[in-house]
Amino acid sequence: MAEVEDAAPATAADLPSVDRVVALHPVAALAAGAGRAPVLAAVRAELEALRAAALAGRLRRALLSDEALCAAVARRVQARAATRLCAVYNLTGTVLHTNFGRALLPAQAVDAVGAALGVAATVEFDLEAGRRGERDAIVADLLTELTGAEAATVVNNNAAAVLLVLGALAARREVVVSRGELIEIGGSFRLPDIMRAAGARLVEVGTTNRTHLADYEQAIGARTALVLKVHPSNYSIGGFTSSVAARELAPLARARGVPLAVDLGSGALVDLAAFGLPQEPVVREVIAAGADLVTFSGDKLLGGPQAGLIVGRADLIRRLAAHPLKRALRVGKLTLAALEAVLRLYRTPERLPEQLTTLRLLLRAPATLRAAALRLAPALQAAVGPDFVVTAEPTQSQVGSGALPDERLESAALAIRVSAGRKGRAGLAGLARALRRLPRPVIGRIGDDALWLDLRCLEDHDEAPFLAQLSGLAR
Repeated sequence: MAEVEDAAPATAADLPSVDRVVALHPVAALAAGAGRAPVLAAVRAELEALRAAALAGRLRRALLSDEALCAAVARRVQARAATRLCAVYNLTGTVLHTNFGRALLPAQAVDAVGAALGVAATVEFDLEAGRRGERDAIVADLLTELTGAEAATVVNNNAAAVLLVLGALAARREVVVSRGELIEIGGSFRLPDIMRAAGARLVEVGTTNRTHLADYEQAIGARTALVLKVHPSNYSIGGFTSSVAARELAPLARARGVPLAVDLGSGALVDLAAFGLPQEPVVREVIAAGADLVTFSGDKLLGGPQAGLIVGRADLIRRLAAHPLKRALRVGKLTLAALEAVLRLYRTPERLPEQLTTLRLLLRAPATLRAAALRLAPALQAAVGPDFVVTAEPTQSQVGSGALPDERLESAALAIRVSAGRKGRAGLAGLARALRRLPRPVIGRIGDDALWLDLRCLEDHDEAPFLAQLSGLAR
């Protein structure tokens, strides 16, 4: 009989008052710990939701019991108190994943950020002179040392770096760019759009697949402020193609009195081929080839925090630093602390595979990953139960964030498929949702009728806590 009453419909008139719910012992105890204001807000929100359900004819009387009301309020308070930025296990197979913050910082950078968090620091103070200094000075010497450039400056990402270069050097004037290098990156960021935002006029040369030095020669004129070369780090064009390298463009730009800027996008401070990875343009080599300015990211192949790095001629860097946009785009002390620590690691490049997290993840051996998959598969199978079948299988990872777009890294994954006779793709979606609801969410990818958990970014020290929370899938 009680079950029938619980299932009976309720009306808005059956709703308790706010004061009555707040007075319930579990709710009062919750208010004592979490504070009265958030609990009161949760009670009101829950009653409003119940009122809406009642008006729609969907309210069951069971939801109005003291026990149900207290539980619902507690859930709301807990949800409101939860931090929105939380750690996840990135098992998507994309190492530099924009959605997860791209490069993982090495321990030295984490320690440097922690040390700077709660103290006053010399962000813009010259200790020797005893007066205000330049915040770029914290990393400028390191950047010039590592790149061979005359000077350097830092902004909050590479898009900002390009915007600053265009705004400071080419506002109301022309910028010559190859049609095949008019890139679009994530979030619908397009180079022509940033040109307009900076007040520069785009002059396209060549065709989508072929651009020659003569195209640049014909386009450079009295209104030209800049020649911009863009490295297509997030795509490639194959077949009948031709482009002009920086070493060929530099003499032309110099003869015409026009700066040559090169946007490398991902950017690399060392030759990745030395570690067995595909080759990417090295900043030092582009500077040596004659580029007047080079822009690149801090949080991609460099393995540091989000930042846009600009290196090149001292006179041009001074113009960038004096432009009003520079202040709007500058970085804070936490970015500088992390960036300085990461750049210091590059002074001993032979130790980068051990110390730089991004490089370590990219270099993980397929055999190591296969062993991890075989080791973890039985525990995951036990956690997901008979509705699914878990197998250790080879897969391919990618670098991500537009870096090395054509390259794949041999990897291993836990592949989860629906057992025969069970729900198909809907079952995989439900399992993916359950994994995202674990204390530390697990993010994989669904494809080819399986949920894939690529183990490239699950290092040995992650395995124990990863396994410990899998019991939550059974609840």
